[in-house]
Amino acid sequence: MHQTTDIKGLLRPLSSQGETRRDFAGRGWPEGDLAVVARPLATITVVLADAQPAIRHGVRSVLERSGGISVVGEAATADEVMAETSRCRPDVLVVDPLMDERAGTRVISEVLRLWPETGILVFSSVDDDRVITAALQAGARGYLFKFADADQILRGIQAVAAGEGIVDKSIANRLGALMGPAPAGQYGYPFPQLTNRERDVLERIAAGKSNAAIARELVLASKTISNRVSAIFAKLGVADRSQAIVLARDAGLGQG
Repeated sequence: MHQTTDIKGLLRPLSSQGETRRDFAGRGWPEGDLAVVARPLATITVVLADAQPAIRHGVRSVLERSGGISVVGEAATADEVMAETSRCRPDVLVVDPLMDERAGTRVISEVLRLWPETGILVFSSVDDDRVITAALQAGARGYLFKFADADQILRGIQAVAAGEGIVDKSIANRLGALMGPAPAGQYGYPFPQLTNRERDVLERIAAGKSNAAIARELVLASKTISNRVSAIFAKLGVADRSQAIVLARDAGLGQG
């Protein structure tokens, strides 16, 4: 048994079935940990986008056995991603951004521009800081590796559908360095990686306000605020609200 780090700050055990597990192409993989948020939801609709049919088939099989997640479409190219997302309007798009030459983070950005209500979970074999950073900055709510097991994939989809962030634990351990603030004095704002709308939310988080209070103050839907909070946590490399508050207050926010 090993531990996973909950983004809300709770450690939860994630048991494994035996010492050797298999990925969706039938290969063995090493044990892994995730920084996760697991939140039970009603039926979640998913589009699977990967160039490898074996990966899509394996993930579909796992999800269809879960009861509560419905795979409503599949895509093997960037063009198919756009077409299936337009047709299905899924809660979650599970995508390998390097699935073809036209893909990459541009697919993530384009999907979110046209269908911002769709949460994006990257499912990739690539462990490269530049690729990971680009995907999260483009708006992906999560990044998991293809050696993740069935439970981890399910939790990842549930988290993204709930508007939360999720990354493999190995990414979480270095996320602050990947997406942390620039050196002091280089910019006027302490966290230049945040959008203006995210800054508005972070200022209110630093002031100790709840998501509900922030939604009322900014006249926005609660889910919109939840999505922005998740993006803020990912970009700041923090695991929960208390860490975000400490980081923001140390930078002088929340004093007004």
